[in-house]
Amino acid sequence: MMERGLRLFMEGLMEEMEPALRDLEGLAEDAAPFLREMQRSLGEVVEDFDAYEAPEILPNGDIIIRRKEPLTPTEPEVTPNDDGSIDL
Repeated sequence: MMERGLRLFMEGLMEEMEPALRDLEGLAEDAAPFLREMQRSLGEVVEDFDAYEAPEILPNGDIIIRRKEPLTPTEPEVTPNDDGSIDL
């Protein structure tokens, strides 16, 4: 009897969830072109995803993606003016 009760419960749950699942499927189809474009755009900015940690969401909602190995800072190229001064 417990097995039959559980089966009826699961069937009822599936019937209740069917419209929501159908809506979710439609949403995924609608979002697909946007997600493909975002993936393409991100691929132009980030050359190697393996060089980065997983995204981290800060308490204020900002999302940061850290490099696994930080870049070494380079000294900016400074070209003095004719009079020896340097433009900042």
